[in-house]
This record gives sequence, C-alpha cells and structure tokens, in this order.
Amino acid sequence: MPLLTTLRRSRATSMMILLATAGLVGTAGAFGACGDASHSAAADNDTPAAARTPTYTFDVVNVYPHDPGAFTQGLQWHDNRLFESTGQVGTSGLREVDLTSGRVVRQQPLEQPHFGEGMVILGDKLYQLTWQSGKAFTYDWKTFTRNGSFNYDGEGWGLTTDGTSLIMSNGSSSIVWRDPKTFAVTKTLAVTDRGTPVAAINELEWVKGEIWANVWQSDSIARIDPNTGMVLGWIDLSNILPKIDRTGNEDVLNGIAYDAAKDRIFVTGKLWSKLYEISLKPR
Repeated sequence: MPLLTTLRRSRATSMMILLATAGLVGTAGAFGACGDASHSAAADNDTPAAARTPTYTFDVVNVYPHDPGAFTQGLQWHDNRLFESTGQVGTSGLREVDLTSGRVVRQQPLEQPHFGEGMVILGDKLYQLTWQSGKAFTYDWKTFTRNGSFNYDGEGWGLTTDGTSLIMSNGSSSIVWRDPKTFAVTKTLAVTDRGTPVAAINELEWVKGEIWANVWQSDSIARIDPNTGMVLGWIDLSNILPKIDRTGNEDVLNGIAYDAAKDRIFVTGKLWSKLYEISLKPR
C-alpha cells in the first residue's frame, strides 16, 4: 500500500479515536455506520424521537459494473455522461466512463507526485483537486485538455458546485466555497450534527439544494444544509456492497453522483467492482 494512503488511513483513524474518546461519536448518526447499522439503531433507541437526526436507508434500483482498480475520489453525472476522478500516486487521473458497461471511454492521467482527489464540472471547465500538493488543475471537460491550475493551502478532498461557486472539503468538519475564477475562499461553513462537529467530510455532491457528503471510512452520507451547515439527515448504506465483494484493501464508500434530469442517485466506492443506482427511504 502506498505510503500516502497509509498516512491518510492512519490520520482518519486517529481522528475517529480522538472523537470517540471525547464522547462525540455517541450522537445519533455521525459515525454510527463506521461499524454496523446495529450501533446506530441502538443509539437511536436511547434517544427521544424528536432529538434524532433523520436516518434513511435505501433500495437498489440498478447495479452497474465498476472498475475494481479505480481508487474513486470524485464522481459526477454531466451532459448524460459519467465522470470520475481517481487517486493514488502513479495511477491518479480523470475518466469518462460508460455507465452500463463500466468501460473507460477516455482518460487523462495525472502525473506524479500528485494524488488525485475530488472533481467537478462547472461551465466549460473540469476542476480536479490534489490531496497534499496544494494544487487544483482545470481542464476542458470535453477534451480533458489541461488549461490551468490554482494553488491552495491545506489538503484537498471533495469538490462540488451549487452552479455558481466551487464547494470544497479538506477532511475536517468545515467546507469552503471558492470563486471558480480565482479559487479564493468566499465562505466557510462548519458542519455539525445537532451541535457536534462532523469530521472527515470527504466526497461531495449537490443534490436538490443540499450538499451530500461521504464521511471518510464510513458507510454514511450526510445531507447538509448549505446555509447553516446542519446535518439534515443521514443515509445509511451499510452492506450495500456485499462482503463477498470486499477485499479489505481500503475499499470504502466514496463517490456520489446525481442525475438531475432523471432524478437518479449513483454511489460507489474505492476499488469497488460495482456502482449502484439507489432510491432512499426513511428508516
């Protein structure tokens, strides 16, 4: 396993241990799905209904093949096509993927030493973050031709857009809005679940006026109010990938794409052999 990935796993694991020690993970939802769904259910049973953050489960609508070698970092449905950003030094890049077959239609490698992270398309540009290089690269999304770059402080994790600004995570409990022309920060928002900070915010997607966010190394997606940072609900995707398809090699949930035209939700994970179209239902 590459050293960068090992460091990232260790940092995230240490963060969760620290939060658990502080008593923060006992809240209804924030890290309940890091183990299994029974932990969240048990916590909910001890919490008055009015004080719980709503939790949603899922139905699988369709299952599509996904490259099990793709270390998925970002996912987006755009112009009736699926785009993906992948990570790991030496294998990072951008892809356009055929949904039904999982075939890579075209791709653009990201050179070393960069570790690719989240991506989003806004206007005629595709933006791709890097983990620790402090650089975001821009491309013509139709050709994957690189046409610019930006520098930023700290780490890059997830990226989405509200149609005007870029919205970025860095693995903390905060997300920031950035100007797409300058990459300057224009707004910072703390993400909380009933007052408790939600750390390890990762891949992002704009869905019907909400920000949906993977929580690193968990099977949970947070539905976030972009005005307040409050978690409106948790989507529990425990066991969506069968145990028989898991390798234990960091194959965690990571990747949300929304097809607004057909109201379809797609999810996948790092090194997963499947991509799922799902529908939500309240628990």
